[in-house]
Amino acid sequence: MTAALAIRPAATPFDAEPRFAAAGLGFALSLAVTLAAAAIDPRLFQGDNIWLKPIKFQIALTIFFLTLAFFARWLPAGMTERRAWRVFASLVVAATVAEMTWIAGAAMAGTASHFNQETPLAANLYRLMGGLAVFFTSATLVMGVAIWRDRASPLPPALRLAVGLGLVLTFALTLPTAGTLSQMPGHFVGTPVTGAALPVFGWSREVGDLRTAHFLATHAMHFLPLAGLAAVLALPGRLAKPAVWLAATGYVALVAWAFTTALAGLPLIA
Repeated sequence: MTAALAIRPAATPFDAEPRFAAAGLGFALSLAVTLAAAAIDPRLFQGDNIWLKPIKFQIALTIFFLTLAFFARWLPAGMTERRAWRVFASLVVAATVAEMTWIAGAAMAGTASHFNQETPLAANLYRLMGGLAVFFTSATLVMGVAIWRDRASPLPPALRLAVGLGLVLTFALTLPTAGTLSQMPGHFVGTPVTGAALPVFGWSREVGDLRTAHFLATHAMHFLPLAGLAAVLALPGRLAKPAVWLAATGYVALVAWAFTTALAGLPLIA
């Protein structure tokens, strides 16, 4: 079993894709500044501390980039050394830094970063940041396809399928869920009365909340590889790949259910 799960050597995420690893580490370290700002700045925006949104995005982007840096060890040999990849990876990081700067700047100004249509400048910036978000999320598509198609990969076929499919689905599911969310006046479908919400996540328990489907979509890159690993470890070889496809189908159905439930104005957990 150990031989079947052999992986390409990489002592740290920096060895496989240093740009993504550095970005993840940078966002993690920047949390100290934002947490300090939240502790000393009492201003609220829509009932929450103005620094809450930057904090959430810093955590999400830390996980996003460190996950990509980890999976980069299974990209086809030599891919990360090509000039085209280096330029692409650098632009992905730059787009994300611009996005985070915009979110933190809006918090500092005490205004909304998302759904802000108050001025032509704010509306145009919102559209621009949406385009940048699509671009940096495309890193999951590029990496997923490359890993999926790499016949020389040291991964077992079922696990290679799971990693590649998880990354591809992250992009494919995020595009419609986040795209729809960005076209709405807010993330709620309906008007909350009591403000009841799910702890930690903050999802509404009264009305539809499009953030739920968006969250699930972005975490396909974690769920599918774990499902693939479980299939490889627990099932006979001939059943592992069908199990991965079954898990992928179920996950897509889960995201679709969460998405349509929110659009109908209903909470996922009442």
